[in-house]
Amino acid sequence: MGSELIGVVVGLAAEARIARRLGWKVAVGGGTAGGAETAARALLDAGVSALVSLGLAGGLDPSLRPGDIVVCETVISRGARYRTDAALSRRLGGSTPHALLGGDAMVASVGEKQRLWRETGAAAVDLESGAVARLATERGVPFAVLRAICDPAERALPHAAGVALDARGAVGVWRVLASLIARPGQLPALLRLAGDAAAARRALLGRVRSA
Repeated sequence: MGSELIGVVVGLAAEARIARRLGWKVAVGGGTAGGAETAARALLDAGVSALVSLGLAGGLDPSLRPGDIVVCETVISRGARYRTDAALSRRLGGSTPHALLGGDAMVASVGEKQRLWRETGAAAVDLESGAVARLATERGVPFAVLRAICDPAERALPHAAGVALDARGAVGVWRVLASLIARPGQLPALLRLAGDAAAARRALLGRVRSA
């Protein structure tokens, strides 16, 4: 499998900068499930022969900590289960014994994380992997997932996290500031999230460098 034929779907501009170190074609979904589907479809229409979902993920399994790497064996999306490709997963450092939930919306509350962990058994959740799994299966191409845990299961996401991104997956500083002005009590949670995200990006970069 030639590396030039692999397409990578990410949610954020910061993730795209890490993904490009692989030398593969990268498309940014902008941090939404719909954007991820558009990005994955564009890569497939451009002729890639495999897809990778890469970036950060929210923890559902309470044992996972910020910076833990997940190269999942299974993606759960809209009630269906999709197996990742073993050979492509090995290129990303090898599979870990996890299932990952491909969500359609951000999972922000601790209660919702607990419910999804209990009902699905998925160890983590993100907004890109579901689209990657469904479209890769539809087109008959292999896919794999490389994710680093950001917010752990016991930590809720602050309001600003849901409004921060623009369509290119970049953080809009003014949107974050507006959210903070309206809800100043979320500042400690936002600072913790920034630390979690930094740890996750470092772990992701380390794995990409070794791939």
